[in-house]
Amino acid sequence: MDLIIRSERINEYRAVEELTRETFWNLYVPGCSEHYCLHNMRCSSDFISELDFVAELNGKLVGNIVYTHGKLISATGETHKVISFGPVSVLPTYQRQGIGGALIKYSLDKARYLGFTTVLVYGNPRYYHRFGFRCAERYDITNSEGKFAVALMALELVPGLSKKISGRFIESEVYKVDENDFKSMKIHFHPKIKL
Repeated sequence: MDLIIRSERINEYRAVEELTRETFWNLYVPGCSEHYCLHNMRCSSDFISELDFVAELNGKLVGNIVYTHGKLISATGETHKVISFGPVSVLPTYQRQGIGGALIKYSLDKARYLGFTTVLVYGNPRYYHRFGFRCAERYDITNSEGKFAVALMALELVPGLSKKISGRFIESEVYKVDENDFKSMKIHFHPKIKL
């Protein structure tokens, strides 16, 4: 497999939004909104452009991963900076070939190199465990409502950091969907059937 992982180029933004839409269409809900979040993410101060990567296979864009800033707010009100990734997109016909895993490993190495310390992500614990993620409850980290969530996973890029931080995870606002704004964006994509 001739897989190349590299930084996304600005002229690829639309193609990657299409790729993301194809990845998530009818996967968890009828239709999807991940491409909308990705579109808005790039205009946000939470977007980490140095951690925006595509996977290219034989000259074709087949995957993407993006990161945003988030924060942990401790019980005493202290704020700790963290990062999060998602969406992680791989075109359906290229899934289960290790492309998503390669994007995650590559980007985590880059995040560590750039000096980021903690990564939080919502996802399947069985899948993310292989990358070193553990249930956030283990670190006394809850969701924004102060509740432990099985799907909330944490990874220390700096070992031992978990002894110094805990609290409520507040992810970037870019993951919230404004329905009116989303409807106006839909007209710029070809129609697809929701199931």
